[in-house]
Amino acid sequence: MNRLLNIAQIGDPVLREPTTELTPDLLAQAEMQQFIDDLIETMRAAKGAGLAANQVHQSLRICAIEVRDNPRYPYRPNIPLTILVNPVLTPVGEDMFENYEGCLSVPNLRGIVHRHSVVDVSAMDRNGAPIQTRVKGMIAATYQHEVDHLNGLLFLDRVGDSRSLVTWENFERYHLQQVAENVGKVVAQYGS
Repeated sequence: MNRLLNIAQIGDPVLREPTTELTPDLLAQAEMQQFIDDLIETMRAAKGAGLAANQVHQSLRICAIEVRDNPRYPYRPNIPLTILVNPVLTPVGEDMFENYEGCLSVPNLRGIVHRHSVVDVSAMDRNGAPIQTRVKGMIAATYQHEVDHLNGLLFLDRVGDSRSLVTWENFERYHLQQVAENVGKVVAQYGS
C-alpha cells in the first residue's frame, strides 16, 4: 500500500544538500521500489509536475515527473510518468526561454526562471535500464527544475529578477493568461 510522504519546505537543510547516487542493487530492493511508488503517490496527491526524493526527506538522486491535465498547470502539456535515477542533463545549444515556476517545497510563490530549451538526458529508469533521450520546451524545463532539486537548488536560486516573484493568487490574477500564451509559443516551437 502506498503512503503519502511529508514534503520538505524551504529552509529544511535536506533541500540544500546534493543527493546521493543509487546503485542498481539498491534500486532493485523492494523498499526502494516502494519508496518510488510513494514518491509518485505524493506527487500526484500534491498536484505537482514533479517531485524529487530530497523533497520528501530522502537524500537520493531520484525524481518523478508527470503532468496529466494538472489543475495547477492548466496551460502545460502532458508529460508521461517518468522516473529519473541518477540523471545528468546536458544543455544543447544556447537557446533559452523564460517561464514562471513554482514548487511544492516553496508553497504559494512563483517567479520567472530562464531554462535551456533543449537538454540531453542520461539516467536510469526505476528498473535500472538506461535512459538516453533529448527533451525540449516545457518538458526540458520540468526536468531541469527536478534535477536542480537533486543538486540542492531551488527555483528561487534561478530567479533572475526578484520583482517577478508573486503569490499563487496574484499569479492567477495577473499573469496566468500571459503565461499560458507564452507556454503555447514554446510548445508550438519545440513540440512540448
